Amino acid sequence: MAETTTEQQPGRRSTKIGQVVSTSMSKTIVVQVIRQKAHPLYRRVVAKAKKFYAHDENETARVGDTVEIEESRPLSRLKRWKLKSVIQKAKLVAGEESAPKAS
Repeated sequence: MAETTTEQQPGRRSTKIGQVVSTSMSKTIVVQVIRQKAHPLYRRVVAKAKKFYAHDENETARVGDTVEIEESRPLSRLKRWKLKSVIQKAKLVAGEESAPKAS
């Protein structure tokens, strides 16, 4: 995923686009943002990944979704971002449907 940040103007919050890698916490998602940058000496494109903890009030995001997060005030020790929107839903993987489990 490509990182998109808005220009830092007064009253504007920066946003990032990434992929949800974890939803195991209550009202919290972990979003991995991958950015590509040329190496300063070798000029080779290098991908850097960073994980951000984001607040998901309605718990709408699922693992694999592409989401947009925006900066917010500190919500906990690690959470500094809020879920802005779900850009693309993840495709269902076989066996992940909500079928009743057989005993």
